[in-house]
Amino acid sequence: MQLLRGAIRTYAWGSRTAIAEFTGRPVPAAHPEAELWLGANPGDPSWLEEPGGEVSLLQAVLDDPEGQLGAATRAQFGDVLPFLLKVLAADEPLSLQAHPSAEQAAEGFRREEQLGIPVNSAVRNYRDASHKPELLVALQQFEALAGFRPAAKTIELLRALAVSDLDPFIDLLNDQSDADGLRALFTTWITAPQPDIDVLVAAVLDGAINYVSSGATEFAAEAKTVLELGERYPGDAGVLAALLLNRITLGPGEGIYLSAGNLHAYLRGVGLEVMANSDNVLRGGLTPKHVDVPELLRVLNFNPTTESQLRADTHRDGLASFYDTPTAEFAASMLLLGDDLVGHEVDAPSRHDGPQILLCIEGTTAVHGKSGALVLTRGAAAWVAADDGPIRLVAQEPTKIFRATVGL
Repeated sequence: MQLLRGAIRTYAWGSRTAIAEFTGRPVPAAHPEAELWLGANPGDPSWLEEPGGEVSLLQAVLDDPEGQLGAATRAQFGDVLPFLLKVLAADEPLSLQAHPSAEQAAEGFRREEQLGIPVNSAVRNYRDASHKPELLVALQQFEALAGFRPAAKTIELLRALAVSDLDPFIDLLNDQSDADGLRALFTTWITAPQPDIDVLVAAVLDGAINYVSSGATEFAAEAKTVLELGERYPGDAGVLAALLLNRITLGPGEGIYLSAGNLHAYLRGVGLEVMANSDNVLRGGLTPKHVDVPELLRVLNFNPTTESQLRADTHRDGLASFYDTPTAEFAASMLLLGDDLVGHEVDAPSRHDGPQILLCIEGTTAVHGKSGALVLTRGAAAWVAADDGPIRLVAQEPTKIFRATVGL
């Protein structure tokens, strides 16, 4: 068991305070810090602290896959850590995006390899051959757009904006099944000529201003989001796409699970993401990065969903609150050590003998494994190899530990 130093990624939408403050570094950071990666992804592996220096977790897994991953994980995923944990800090909206299924990722990766597009190219869609289901758990209030809203509710929203330019699109939704109507409408908007987009976005923004000014409340959050996106990305078809997605607010500890093909855009907040160990992203707008609309349309799931269907259910088992996710690559739980457990050694068994990444969300605790012990404080992470579990905890104060493991 070793302390784990994550890799920080800096993007313009990140925060100069959130990740730095969480990890106990000077605030503000020199650049907006968007993501802290904890895992063994080749694009940015984490580092294990050892007496003689640091060792890449990726290299440690390659050197001793049986000891690091365990037999069950290797049998299903080979000599690869199948999950990735991130701390995500968004001060500004992220791109409108979706992730491919396993089959789509394998085909897309093979195609781009044959085309000779470098894996690190800015125009590369598929940097690996894996799918990327993900769980987002809020650390602070977190705002997101995710999943196509049922058509009937979207029609209510479009009518509430009272924009005559939207009438043909309301008819488009009315005349077809939900999935077919949403596919037709989104495709029409995202592929429209720029002059048409400019006119429609301007009309929608006027409608949103009037709606907010009226004091109406039912769709106030949606209207304000459209106004914010329109200000940041004028003339972007993604502003229109935001009208079709569920607008979700998560409180601390609440989560949403996003499967393949789920169109989403994170708006703001600080949270944890656990995902399959992939960096495949297909973007459709709201970003200066590479956008590939035809490929995005190919992978999208247009079946409507509701906020309640997207939210990840939790269940309590001992000191762990588990997030229910249907994914073999990862599982996630929050270990809760309250006042009644401070100073007491408690077992924290995992559901199988695979590896674990522990991230201290608040408090201080000692973590004991077969190879020894270490102390975690807020913002610190530990790698627990498969041959080092099960673990025991001794909290020095009320403590929360987020744990990511293999799902199997």
